[in-house]
Amino acid sequence: MCGIIAISGKNDVIQDLYDGLILLQHRGQDAAGIMTYDNQFHLKKSNGMVRDVFHTKSLSRLRGSMGIGHVRYPTAGCSSEFEAQPFFVNTPYGIALAHNGNLTNYKELSKELLEKEYRHLNTNSDSEILLNVFSVALKDQKPTKKLTPGQVFGAVKTVFAKCKGAYSAVTLVGGQGIVAFRDPHGIRPLQIGRRKLNGKEEYIIASENTSFKALDFEFIRDIKPGEAVFIDRNNKLHTKICIKGKPHPCIFEWIYLAAPDSMIDGVSVYKARVRMGEYLAKQIKDAGIKIDSVIPIPDTGRPMATGVADKLKVRYREGFVKNRYIGRTFIMAGQHMRKRSLQFKLHPIDLEFKGKNVLLVDDSIVRGNTSKKIVEIVRKAGARKVYFASGSPPIIGPDPYGIDLPTTTELIAGHKSIEQIRKFIGADELFYASIEDTRKAVQRGNPKIKNFSEGCFTKKYPTKEVTPKLLKDLGKSRNSTRAIHDDSSSDEDGDASKDM
Repeated sequence: MCGIIAISGKNDVIQDLYDGLILLQHRGQDAAGIMTYDNQFHLKKSNGMVRDVFHTKSLSRLRGSMGIGHVRYPTAGCSSEFEAQPFFVNTPYGIALAHNGNLTNYKELSKELLEKEYRHLNTNSDSEILLNVFSVALKDQKPTKKLTPGQVFGAVKTVFAKCKGAYSAVTLVGGQGIVAFRDPHGIRPLQIGRRKLNGKEEYIIASENTSFKALDFEFIRDIKPGEAVFIDRNNKLHTKICIKGKPHPCIFEWIYLAAPDSMIDGVSVYKARVRMGEYLAKQIKDAGIKIDSVIPIPDTGRPMATGVADKLKVRYREGFVKNRYIGRTFIMAGQHMRKRSLQFKLHPIDLEFKGKNVLLVDDSIVRGNTSKKIVEIVRKAGARKVYFASGSPPIIGPDPYGIDLPTTTELIAGHKSIEQIRKFIGADELFYASIEDTRKAVQRGNPKIKNFSEGCFTKKYPTKEVTPKLLKDLGKSRNSTRAIHDDSSSDEDGDASKDM
């Protein structure tokens, strides 16, 4: 997952873009970039957090009333600074693109671009491929000095026909406007907002509407699967469903990825997580165990733990102090970095554990090593019994759509039973949410959502090209990427790839 943003305004938009990326920082901490336009393009991008990439000098030169931004964590490709986004091509008009997701057929598209379109690709990033596919498609529309909505929608329709996988994207077309689109399955989120300044309308498009309110934008709606949006140079909004979509939003957005104050596809992320906890409480109650307190693993586990505690009528307590200066370990590049950061990240409040039977609630378990470490910390703090609950179902497969989940052999639930996992992490009891309850928790917020991208829990993927061979190839690519950062990246006993 990554975070993307685009703003079309009346004055310089750099401050809003910068602030918007700060609010999307939870979606990527590996690199950040912004490109603006004021009759010429201005770009700044590099590895690092938003506050580290941009400084007063760079912000002052990013002039223009329209621009796009990106925060990245690495999936396809590698985490080189050369693969930070946005990417840029100079024809037609000059186009910059920022992308969230993962193309599953990027190898075939790369070959076609090289052999048929004679396009030189500078990186291994699928986002650069998506940009070039869009660029070729727009050029084939034979645009003139002024780009029309029909030409934009024709080009996006071609992109939808060629590109497989997950892709929500924002593009900045020089002198013409901003184009955004969401793949026909709507796997990754994309939303649009509006504000009025001196009677004139300005627009924002972003991965999550958590950024809208702080920037004084009114949330309009989610961009629909298979839909394209064109905000022209006069700030006029044009939209079209370019292909009839088959919505399969990623259920992991509600479990872990999105900010709790976001609304995605009409469902409150916070409320969905509370409901996940409420459903999980039923099977915990049926186990007949004595619990003195329910304690979340911060931060994502908090709303789930709230739901559990409310239904069990057991006190909710904060048992860990979280170091705010350590980022989300799930999106840190390299297992050594994730493992080291955990030593500094969570500190137990001993009084909440000593002599007590505690239920720890986390959003999910990936490899299990971090869960094991947390159980050890709690026992050292003096807990009598340590029960552990995962707010998500067992993760048994990788995700090919832009979440850097490990390969199947690295996933603890991919080759161990729940009882074996319990013994491995050292808990007295272990509880997992069911996939049925997880779906219900989201669908209660929007019954119109009938299907999800949930292959990491079921090994059933919404796009037909995802086969065992494809997953194996993506796993090899992932491991080679991780090897750049950590020699232990292929060690299935390495640290978990998320903070849990």
